[in-house]
Amino acid sequence: MTSFDSTPNPTAWRALFVLTVVLMMLATTGWTAIRHQSGPRTLLAAELVAWHKARIDGRALPSPDEEPTRLAAFFASVGTGAGTRLAAEYPRIVGNLNGAPVTLRYRANRKALAASWSKEKDRVADPSLTADGHHEAVRRMHRFKALMAEDRQILAFDPSGAGRVAEVFGNLDRAERVSVIVPGVDTNLLTFQRTARKYTAPVGMAQSLYAAERAAAPRVPTAVIAWADYTSPVGVGVDSAIGRLAESGARRLTALTEALPGNSRVALFCHSYGSVVCGVAARGLPARVEDLAVAGSPGMRAENVAELGTSARVWATRDGDDWIQDVPHLAVGGLGHGEDPVTPEFGARVVSAARAVGHTGYFEPGTESVHNFAAIGVGAYDGISCAAGDDSCRHDIAAA
Repeated sequence: MTSFDSTPNPTAWRALFVLTVVLMMLATTGWTAIRHQSGPRTLLAAELVAWHKARIDGRALPSPDEEPTRLAAFFASVGTGAGTRLAAEYPRIVGNLNGAPVTLRYRANRKALAASWSKEKDRVADPSLTADGHHEAVRRMHRFKALMAEDRQILAFDPSGAGRVAEVFGNLDRAERVSVIVPGVDTNLLTFQRTARKYTAPVGMAQSLYAAERAAAPRVPTAVIAWADYTSPVGVGVDSAIGRLAESGARRLTALTEALPGNSRVALFCHSYGSVVCGVAARGLPARVEDLAVAGSPGMRAENVAELGTSARVWATRDGDDWIQDVPHLAVGGLGHGEDPVTPEFGARVVSAARAVGHTGYFEPGTESVHNFAAIGVGAYDGISCAAGDDSCRHDIAAA
């Protein structure tokens, strides 16, 4: 007869704790729901029907799902004039088309934003809206208006549901070094940019990193992308404890990195749940992604760097008062995201986050974390400060 020890081992206790927390979340908040609005999707569907019927000099237009290299070749072959007409006629497609020239994407997304702003303006005047609905419509209208400003470079835009968006700082076509910020939970159109606590939102993070990179290497052409072009979990609920949204986000992140123009070298800076997205994406990322840095990570759905399956250098940081350190780093039955990336067992290069405060303070100007991110982003590895206070995180890297 088989006997069973009635005392659970430590791993079982940790699993039981996670399951208990998840059940409490379900009881208090319910399953995370992703909201969809029919309007924008209906407009996109109409564009897709017309796109598939359209011809240029007798040639069918390529599928929007085509490989970025083939889409880039198509736009190069039809010329600037035809590309401009396509952006004007099909803004919701061209604005999100990996492989289309970035200047066309900026132009297309400005037109799509203008249409969304007009639609939201009409919604605001709808007397049947609830008070909450009116408040949200006003906020969305203001956000669309801000994003469509002439000086903003919107690389992706989808207003459906909570919304997705990506913005470029710098000249993406000429950049030799491109940094991509991948944010975490509760990232959407309305949280993409903040006035208060500016550097906790993707736009502020990107602005801070871009300024730090320019200061670190003034002669290196750089660009930074605030990438909120995936559906992130809402709050600390079930979706943030599993990998479903990270998997779909990883596919979108991989497509972005494959479609970047030129031969730029790329670094990813992944915060909180964004590090889960980057961990899932790691194995499929193109070789141009040379650095992958995570901050305040709940795990990367791997037990160590080798399991990520990437040739990129993997960096990690966490400040001393980040609450994420108290979250159990394990993976049981699809729950949890694996080993803590700042532990020696994981094998990442751990850099200092001195002067960063809390879970959202890593991109605050003046912090050691944003200084280190900038050094990684421009390839100035000698300027990185390791968490151990020595050169252990960079001892085998030659400055680029």
